[in-house]
Amino acid sequence: MRTTLDIPDDLLEEARRLLGFKSKTDTIILSLRELIRKRRIEDLKAMMGAVRLDVDVARSRRRPARQK
Repeated sequence: MRTTLDIPDDLLEEARRLLGFKSKTDTIILSLRELIRKRRIEDLKAMMGAVRLDVDVARSRRRPARQK
């Protein structure tokens, strides 16, 4: 999708240089993906302790007997 954006040149150029890209498009795509990834990680961390799982860890680690 083509979109016109007003992005400060210095900001985009620094991001492009730090990421090692030649393309502004690649810079923006990776930056958006990283933003989304980081936000999802933060959301998962925020849920820590909020979800109760009744899992018998010792039992789940036991392997069934091998059949010959």
